[in-house]
Amino acid sequence: MAWVLKMDEVIESGLVHDFDASLSGIGQELGAGAYSMSDVLALPIFKQEDSSLPQENETKHPPFQYVMCAATSPAVKLYDETLTYLNQGQSYEIRMLDNRKAGDIPEINGKLVKSIIRVVFHDRRLQYTEHQQLEGWKWNRPGDRLLDLDIPMSVGVIDIKTNPSQLNAVEFLWDPTKCTSAFIQVHCISTEFTPRKHGGEKGVPFRIQVDTFKQTENGEYTDHLHSASCQIKVFKPKGADRKQKTDREKMEKRTAHEKEKYQPSYDTTVLTEMRLEPIIEDAVEHEQKKSSKRTLPADYGDSLAKRGSCSPWPDTPTTFVNNSPTPAPTFTSAQHNTYSVPDSNSSSPNHQGDGTSQGSGDQLHPSATIQETQQWLLKNRFSAYTRLFSNFSGADLLKLTREDLVQICGPADGIRLYNALKSRSVRPRLTIYVCQEPLRSIQLERQDTGSGDSNGAIYVYHAIYLEEMAASEVTRKLALAFNIPLHQINQVYRQGPTGIHILVSDQMVQNFQDESCFLFTTIKAENGEGFHIILK
Repeated sequence: MAWVLKMDEVIESGLVHDFDASLSGIGQELGAGAYSMSDVLALPIFKQEDSSLPQENETKHPPFQYVMCAATSPAVKLYDETLTYLNQGQSYEIRMLDNRKAGDIPEINGKLVKSIIRVVFHDRRLQYTEHQQLEGWKWNRPGDRLLDLDIPMSVGVIDIKTNPSQLNAVEFLWDPTKCTSAFIQVHCISTEFTPRKHGGEKGVPFRIQVDTFKQTENGEYTDHLHSASCQIKVFKPKGADRKQKTDREKMEKRTAHEKEKYQPSYDTTVLTEMRLEPIIEDAVEHEQKKSSKRTLPADYGDSLAKRGSCSPWPDTPTTFVNNSPTPAPTFTSAQHNTYSVPDSNSSSPNHQGDGTSQGSGDQLHPSATIQETQQWLLKNRFSAYTRLFSNFSGADLLKLTREDLVQICGPADGIRLYNALKSRSVRPRLTIYVCQEPLRSIQLERQDTGSGDSNGAIYVYHAIYLEEMAASEVTRKLALAFNIPLHQINQVYRQGPTGIHILVSDQMVQNFQDESCFLFTTIKAENGEGFHIILK
């Protein structure tokens, strides 16, 4: 019996040992022998094929880092972009830091780089109409800038420049090897760009963006090195402090579990390096793909904004010092241009009767090439849209409807561009028809031998279009229509009853009937210098 019990114990212990060994084997097989997740993720089907995305080693070591000394909001969810509140007009420091590793970008060692700091819209839908938005702000606040550099407080910045036509940008040179801090002041507030202003509106977010360039062989700072930006909201003075306090109090009332879903508030804001997206090219491609309604999807701007992409900088960063008519993107303010503006002495376009109509070169023809279309846009003060229409020929541009242009360029410039394409001119306030009396008819009249008509005189009238109801306007248009030197015309008279001469005044012009007909003659002035014009 004892032997039997002993055998049972041996068998039982053996079974337990075999069972443990089998379980151990299963664990080893699943842990090491089956597969590695890293190997699976390395398969081509799981690889990220988009070469445009930055590689991991590139994002970890950007050449520069910009840190703004302003606290981030605590009411931002964990995986969302940080949000920083700023006070209007208050100076905030942006530290420009050299983050290069040994051997990175050796060509800038011992040299200066140029940085452009801008305040731009965060919402992509506002970026498309940035030019119109900033022009409206400029109209309401003449003489003010959206962004300024506090020069006395800034350290290490050299050759500071601001362009009067780019109110949202400042540029300067700096040495990456030295301590550099730029103090900025934002003067626009977020609620100034809300569509409806009835009080209590949620202000639109902005972005502070820094673009850095190195010097090229020709001495210009046009070679892009790095760009980074952060999201901000701007409040009236002390409003940012109150908003920060409100967000902090709201977070304190949340439970510990809810707080885990939100980011902590940091004392400084690190500008995030992001991929630049040329929204102008996106806009052209988007316009070509849109339906006949040509409306932006409701989530189009939001989805693009969530990518955290920076706004592209102007094509030629040297526009602050170069006044050449360089094409400008839609979201930047118009640059200085060298296009010719018609002389104020010229009459309305398309009025051929007064001899001052625009030549055919001022009208865009369907046969115009892409280059000719670009030149036409520049000449007619549409430089902000040259890149947007960079692939448009004359025929392409003329096919766009009024609604298309309003959707692409905004209401103001869209209507103006439509009128320019259709060669629409301002309707004159008064039209008169004038003919210079033939010399033979005057002689016959003096001899009292009958009218000029009986002797075969032909009267050819010129149409004079008056935009201003003034005597000086009549004089100027007569001089232009009949090639008379303006300085030689002393007075303009109207022949009244019994042949008296009545001085043409502003009041008389205002009482002219529309489409009145006049014959005019010229007589020498009493002093022998110049002559008078007599309207009959």
